[in-house]
Amino acid sequence: MKAIMITYDSLNRRFLSPYGCDWVKTPNFDRLAARCVTFDNSYAGSLPCMPARRELHTGRLNFLHRSWGPLEPFDDSMPQILKENGIHSHLTSDHYHYWEDGGCTYHTRYKTWECSRGQEGDPWKAIVEPDIRQDRLGQFYQQDEVNRKFIKTEDQFPQSKTFANGIEFLENNHAADNWFLHIESFDPHEPFFAADAYKDVYETGYEGPLFDWPCYAPVSSREKPYVQHVRNLYAALVTMCDSSLGKILDKMDQYGLWEDTMLIVNTDHGFFLGEKGWWGKSNHVNLLDEVAHTPLFIYDPRSKATGRNQNLVQTIDIAPTVLDFFGLPIPRDMLGKPLKNTISRNESVRESCIYGVHASSIACTDGRYVYIHPPLHPEKPFYNYTLMPTHMKKMFSVEELQTLEIAQPFSFSKNCKLIRTEGRDLGGNKDFFVGNETLLFDLKTDPQQEHPIRDAELEKAFREKIVEHMRQNDAPPELYERMGLS
Repeated sequence: MKAIMITYDSLNRRFLSPYGCDWVKTPNFDRLAARCVTFDNSYAGSLPCMPARRELHTGRLNFLHRSWGPLEPFDDSMPQILKENGIHSHLTSDHYHYWEDGGCTYHTRYKTWECSRGQEGDPWKAIVEPDIRQDRLGQFYQQDEVNRKFIKTEDQFPQSKTFANGIEFLENNHAADNWFLHIESFDPHEPFFAADAYKDVYETGYEGPLFDWPCYAPVSSREKPYVQHVRNLYAALVTMCDSSLGKILDKMDQYGLWEDTMLIVNTDHGFFLGEKGWWGKSNHVNLLDEVAHTPLFIYDPRSKATGRNQNLVQTIDIAPTVLDFFGLPIPRDMLGKPLKNTISRNESVRESCIYGVHASSIACTDGRYVYIHPPLHPEKPFYNYTLMPTHMKKMFSVEELQTLEIAQPFSFSKNCKLIRTEGRDLGGNKDFFVGNETLLFDLKTDPQQEHPIRDAELEKAFREKIVEHMRQNDAPPELYERMGLS
């Protein structure tokens, strides 16, 4: 048995033709949808990037206990379980967060791995005094300016190199058995830097300011005239991702891999591109559908099932699905569900799910309604529980570690006590926006989530569902107080 997983970062399902987009060119996603089961009710779990990747490995939620961080020593890692059971797991990626302090234990869980450098602020090439373009909007890193100087042709883009490495793996190993290939693209994550051939599909002759990296914030009055421009650049990058996908589908056709190879195409979350007046992934609005409602395609050669699937699934279901495919037992602490029978028989694996950001809002959906519950008592303390004290780009500060306490084990920490430190967000900051009102949407009558409704009984029922999920995940007791949930 063989499996390929292609993971994109920040892929908004509303920019894909299989999910109803009529202006972004994604013919290979259409081609994929014709061969796979396309999930209409797939949701994120923990946001943003590395919390989601911890779930891809462990099959359980991250956000209830810690913010951004590495895999923990007690975590069950799906690629490592494969490796330990004679299944060769290989990662090819340009997701540079893997090589920072806060993501440093993920790639080494695979038997082999390779990286392609140059995305975003990856400290890759050195020019001491880069030429910085002044007529620009949004954010930028000087390092990104430097990196772009070394990316001139499409084959030099990190995404292109990542997929080329995946193709090389298939060319070398297509006739072998028992392997798992994970191709992970940082694109279409911001900045929206694509090859000219793709940008020219959507826009030519643009003469405005450089604006391909929006801040995680409301759209400003200065930025409003350029919203469509940013969407065009994102669309160009999505089409470039589509082209890379097509090259993998070509190899599956060429080598007859559809007979014995599972294919999963997924993302960690979406992205706001001016919808509802927002850019990016911005705490409270993180949990609206532009970010949390994700595209997911799975081909299982055992059933060869195709078509649309309405069952409620999550990121945490990926790891147990892969382990089940290879006939391996699913660890007790994985709370996600294998999707074999969901794909082949349309069997439901859950009635509801929760998703969220550490110490911020928690959302719950049953596939029909979405309820978003902010911390009703944001003044209450919260904590990071970990044995790996790092944030995104740095270790925990001395000041932070001075608040350290030893916490008793959780149900999933293999009897390991943990470090408990005073709460910080993913960057190590104490103060961040969390929102202050509950929201309830009926996706049947309001799929764009533009008209929140009030229904006291339904909201009460969703609060009870959140509490039930928190108990199942052994959430820390102070989180109930912070959220105002009994």
